[in-house]
Amino acid sequence: MAGVAGVVGEGEPVDDRGGSDEGGRVHRVDHGGPDPVGPRPSAPATRERGQVIESGVAKLARWSGRILLIALGLVLVGLLVGQLWSIVLPTLLGVIIATVLRPPVRRLVDHRVPPALAALLVLLVTVVVIGGVIAGFAPQVAGQSDEIVSGVAGGIQQIQRWLEGPPFNLGDGQLGTILDQAVQQVQASAATIAGGVLTGVGAFASGLLNVVLAVILAFFFVKDGPRFLPWLTRATGPKAGGHLSAVLERSWRTLGSFIRTQALVALVDAVFIGIGLAVLGVPLWLPLAVLTFFGGFVPVVGAFVAGALAVLVALVTQGLTVALITLAIIVAVQQIEGNVLQPILQSRSMGLHAAVVLLAVTAGGTLFGIAGAFLAVPVAAVAAEVLRYIGEQITARSTPAAAADPDEPVDDPSPS
Repeated sequence: MAGVAGVVGEGEPVDDRGGSDEGGRVHRVDHGGPDPVGPRPSAPATRERGQVIESGVAKLARWSGRILLIALGLVLVGLLVGQLWSIVLPTLLGVIIATVLRPPVRRLVDHRVPPALAALLVLLVTVVVIGGVIAGFAPQVAGQSDEIVSGVAGGIQQIQRWLEGPPFNLGDGQLGTILDQAVQQVQASAATIAGGVLTGVGAFASGLLNVVLAVILAFFFVKDGPRFLPWLTRATGPKAGGHLSAVLERSWRTLGSFIRTQALVALVDAVFIGIGLAVLGVPLWLPLAVLTFFGGFVPVVGAFVAGALAVLVALVTQGLTVALITLAIIVAVQQIEGNVLQPILQSRSMGLHAAVVLLAVTAGGTLFGIAGAFLAVPVAAVAAEVLRYIGEQITARSTPAAAADPDEPVDDPSPS
């Protein structure tokens, strides 16, 4: 047996049914079937500690280089957007306006109205309604301006009397000195203030031009929007065009849902806060309600600014008690809206955490001012939708049941 083991090989099974040759050596008979014993388990491959560390460092270096390239690309895109902001801003505003105008235009087109005529009619009706709202509260602002001025003067006198009493105990001489210093400071800053006024006038003119350009672009987006995706598919090819079309369609749905939801939430805020201001007899309650509505499109920041302005007007015109009641009404309405209405309505429209919304508004306001704060959340919602689509494509291609064609876009499983 020792000889047999030496000839056949250690650990190799011997078929007893096989024969032997002339030298008495046993040979196996190959029956063509699987080995009844099976292959011996191979020993696990081992690497030295230095090789493991070197492999990890190399992988970290590769990923670091990729992340740096992505960051560099994002920086370049940001610089390009900053340089072309005069074009990017009206384009984004036009897209947002188009998401609001597209549903009524589609209904008119379904009733055999030409697309151009339908877009023009809806746009004109929208402009007339907004112009009517502005013309409606403009006389109220002009008529109550005297009351606001007298209220501000009375509020200043109340503050003066408050400073003269404890704990400050500032006499007339000290108050006069402080007022003189304030006047001198204002006079010394007259040139800066004048420059700021001119800058503000220029910014207002630029903003008005951007709005007009955005309205014109919205008309073309609404009229020719359905032709864009087929043209994009032809221009980029069926594979890349399929992915781009899927991403743009989902982004359009997300953006439109966000705008409609935010408009409903802002309308609820404006109506209830406006009713509260009217019941309390606060001047300019209608303009403040309209400002609350438009402020609702800038989450967190817009509601805070509009509410603070309403409380300030109530304070200088109606006194501290009415101001505190106004503050309580605004806080109550915003708490109900923020904790009950908004989560229900926006649960399917954005899917963004409140911290992401706050950071997006802060970053947009820091980089591009009021317009950036207004556009921050829609841009973040669209970016989140793009990331979800990419994640779904990666998941679909990493499963065994992936499609035969890896370039075919995977449909969105979530309901629209």
